[in-house]
Amino acid sequence: MTTQATEPRLELEQHLHMYRQMAKIRAFEEQVNELYKGAKMPGLAHLYIGEEGVAVGVCEALRRDDFITSTHRGHGHCLAKGASVNRMFAELLGKEAGYCRGKGGSMHIADPETGNLGANAIVGGSAGIATGAALSAKMRGSGQVAACFFGDGALGQGLLYETMNMAALWKLPVIYVCENNLYGEYTPCGETIAGEILARAKAFGIHAETVDGQDVQAVNATMKRLVDRARRGEGPAFLECKTYRYYGHHVGDVNRDYRTREEEKEWMTMHDPLLTLAGRLKGLVDDGTLERIQSDVKTEVEHGVQYALAAPYPALSQVDEDVYA
Repeated sequence: MTTQATEPRLELEQHLHMYRQMAKIRAFEEQVNELYKGAKMPGLAHLYIGEEGVAVGVCEALRRDDFITSTHRGHGHCLAKGASVNRMFAELLGKEAGYCRGKGGSMHIADPETGNLGANAIVGGSAGIATGAALSAKMRGSGQVAACFFGDGALGQGLLYETMNMAALWKLPVIYVCENNLYGEYTPCGETIAGEILARAKAFGIHAETVDGQDVQAVNATMKRLVDRARRGEGPAFLECKTYRYYGHHVGDVNRDYRTREEEKEWMTMHDPLLTLAGRLKGLVDDGTLERIQSDVKTEVEHGVQYALAAPYPALSQVDEDVYA
């Protein structure tokens, strides 16, 4: 049992680690945007900037062998669960050193070694994968938990409700994490979602809560409770995280005439997950600690970019490998 005297120190270390993870995700995504603008990255990417508190708060509550499933906006999930910056950038640039040997790209990164069962370009498409992983964990008695990330747009997909129904019936250890960033592509969610979001989960008898997704500490504390509940065999849970993407639906969505710049500025200045945590850490750490963290992650990310740029592409002979359809 941890003594009372060491708990504040351990708590501070965890909060600094969460700050580092969020800073790493943001620095990574900023570089992704630069690679796109510099025509060095094939295809599009969906930036996670602004939503870092959700991925980090959730994944910090999980064990390494716990499962996650991700989305088209999934870089943050992958990094928060332990993915390597080098291999992430390599995958984005189509290089053989990437997690999927350069064949998956931005929306299909998977890392089974850290429990990441993969991102999915199909809206709501990973609900069945996460629920199946939870069923496997229960049948094996492994004590593992699955966390299924999805956006508010997935609330219009029938697969989500089919799998939630099964999870409730079989009391599976899965937490459905809804990242409600207020917009489904270019449409406010108020125009696409009828009724109360939590009521949809409660209709299946699933425990449901809402949390401020911009508060990494609140997300983490809530997720810990839900994970403990799942490990005890008390069944699935649904967590709505209210959050906001700072940039467009994808890197090419630069005008964003479906929302105002004033709205974006308010979220960036008043509800930023890094600024919020930094403000709470003020006085607990010296002035240079957070600056050193920012410098360290930026260096790590810059090295990752250089690694990926220098890495070789897959050989042409591999074109028909890793194809299962």
